[in-house]
Amino acid sequence: QVQLIESGGGLVQTGGSLRLSCAGSGRTFRTYTMAWFRQAPGKEREFVACITLNGGSTKYADSVKGRFTISRDNAKDTVYLQMNSLNSEDTAVYYCAAAPWTMGPTMTTGAYNYWGQGTQVTVSS
Repeated sequence: QVQLIESGGGLVQTGGSLRLSCAGSGRTFRTYTMAWFRQAPGKEREFVACITLNGGSTKYADSVKGRFTISRDNAKDTVYLQMNSLNSEDTAVYYCAAAPWTMGPTMTTGAYNYWGQGTQVTVSS
């Protein structure tokens, strides 16, 4: 079992940057594909980015390609999301999630069986 705790959210102006962190507990952290999802008010939760267990493969939603970067440090049991050039459409609660490594770099919400509590990101114009 993995417990996930996100941090790093906050209020930022349009064009600014934030780095989210997700700390995982448990010695099996490095055996999970890790991902970030987000949910804006009144919208469904959507995939943002994912990274395989050794960081060898990543995937991004089209809306964040070229602006966001996902990375992980297995020695620290932590996954990161560097977010640059933020705009109002990025405003959402961001969730960290873990899926068994056998799922590969999946964008499917249902493949992820462990979730953090979320961290709010608000981009002001």
